[in-house]
Amino acid sequence: MVEIDEKWRIVRDTVGEGRLSVVMPIFNLAGTLAANIRETAQLFSVHGVNAEIVPVDDGSTDGTWQMLESLANEFPIVGAGDSTVTLRPVLLTRNSGKGAALRAGFEASTGEYVMLLDGDLDIHPKQTPWFFDQMVDKQADIVVGSKRHRHSQVQYPWHRRLVSWCYFTIVRLSIGLPITDTQTGMKLFKRAILGEVIGRMLVKTYAFDLELLAIAHQRGAKIVEAPVVIRFGQKFGCLKASTVKAMALDSLAVFYRLRILKYYASAEVATKLPREALVSVVIACPGDSWMLRQCIAALGRQTYRNFEIIVLPDCPMEIAGGAENLHIIPTGRVRPAEKRNVGIEAAKGEIVAFIDDDAYPDVHWIEYALKYFGNDAIGGVGGPGVTPPDDSLLARLGGRVYENLLVSGNYRYRYKAGGICREVDDYPSCNLFVRKALLMSFGGYRTDFWPGEDTLLCKDIIDNGKRIVYDPWVVVYHHRRALFGPHLRQLARYAFHRGYFCKRYPSNSLHLSYFIPTIFLVYVLSMAAILPMIGWLSPSEKAGWVLVGAGLAPLALYLVLVAVTTFSLRVHRWVLTAMGVVASHVTYGAMFARGLFAAKAPCEFIGKDHV
Repeated sequence: MVEIDEKWRIVRDTVGEGRLSVVMPIFNLAGTLAANIRETAQLFSVHGVNAEIVPVDDGSTDGTWQMLESLANEFPIVGAGDSTVTLRPVLLTRNSGKGAALRAGFEASTGEYVMLLDGDLDIHPKQTPWFFDQMVDKQADIVVGSKRHRHSQVQYPWHRRLVSWCYFTIVRLSIGLPITDTQTGMKLFKRAILGEVIGRMLVKTYAFDLELLAIAHQRGAKIVEAPVVIRFGQKFGCLKASTVKAMALDSLAVFYRLRILKYYASAEVATKLPREALVSVVIACPGDSWMLRQCIAALGRQTYRNFEIIVLPDCPMEIAGGAENLHIIPTGRVRPAEKRNVGIEAAKGEIVAFIDDDAYPDVHWIEYALKYFGNDAIGGVGGPGVTPPDDSLLARLGGRVYENLLVSGNYRYRYKAGGICREVDDYPSCNLFVRKALLMSFGGYRTDFWPGEDTLLCKDIIDNGKRIVYDPWVVVYHHRRALFGPHLRQLARYAFHRGYFCKRYPSNSLHLSYFIPTIFLVYVLSMAAILPMIGWLSPSEKAGWVLVGAGLAPLALYLVLVAVTTFSLRVHRWVLTAMGVVASHVTYGAMFARGLFAAKAPCEFIGKDHV
């Protein structure tokens, strides 16, 4: 007992007048969470430790958030030695994965020390003193609980031990971490090192722990292990193939970024504005729609609260229950560029955020984008437009086509969450933040093109000496056009203007990748014209077949690649996506060529072009 009290004294002395933040990722734990949080709070209160408990509800559907709101009335709790324990719950409206939950919890926390703790308390927080003891004794920056520590007591089925050993072996060989376990759900960090690491992290789901520790180790943090006591009981089930696959892919991505790309060593850490800037969210739209209301509702759930919403419909309209920060400015039936320019003029914010009315933002959308604007060299910030999971089947397949490697190539990051932060020279206005002063300096959007006006806007940003940064955490969910008609019509407009811009505005449009579908189409048409004549031109039947085979080999390889990159166990998804990829290539190739040779590009009105 004396030894335990002495170790709690180490915790008190280390935290001092500061605070220990306990971040707990939560998903559907309404039945047990209240008792777990009370037990944790009582533990720190009795031992006189200043603490804040930060439960992060990761899109629960069982009433967890309502329970947390009710529980908040019991805090703060004053404990021994005038210590206080507070509760700071965080809500993620969509299930985003443990990594995203822990990042959100860290962003909301304030303590000099941060402990990550699973909300089910399989690892009880009464083990906290052993973590602080290791941190102080070994002057460590990070202490991780390890099931493989020689003093750990773990009830662990043999098949999970085998999986854990295999994963640890691979991690040790590929990443080189000086520890024996990355996945145990209790870890202690000094805030300084955690803040430096999280700004470079990209993984949101299974390999979050691995990436966090790999970056910290790469940056020189000292990581040590502490023993843990874990009682899993009968909660172990079989490992799903999808879980194993996702974990393997995430871990491989961490290895690739760490060892091959050397990304973490050079990744840019966002520089926050020194003030809470007002953000003006500008939404150009033809009129009211369920998608517009969905967008406005999602804006109402933003973690960053200092913003206004400017909606720009054709005609006057009202939105029932609209917030005080919602402004509706009718513009008449004009193009999106003209509408957005009206929004820019009316914007009171220092930063203007553009989003389409058929998209809605992630809860951290504004918060994560604003982190870059403390750097004066950055003029714009964008992020992925992900296909919403509740879109119709044909719309989701349209999104799957855009995400395909053969369709979007190096630009897949526009449509898929994940990937790395990067500098870009062209980004769509469905998810783009720009400084208002910069927009005003060159007059906002060009109004002589639609679509394509956002390409010219990005060109003006870069021509003014500013950078545009893409961050995979700055997410919006963008409703897709359904296969085949609506999808191909939208793609045809984009392709025509891209072809036209390649010759007129080459600085951010003249890229070889844009020409590939047209080259492919020319090849197919050439083969269709030449192959029937090969037999007549060839001096022998054998030579003729050799020429036919040589001519068709690239097409055969192409069809194999389409089949491989669109594969799905659901045959209808596989077949329709493969057909969509081929149709997209043909459509884009034809319309790009047409735009390339056009004397001018038409200026169309927006009309009503929704799903």
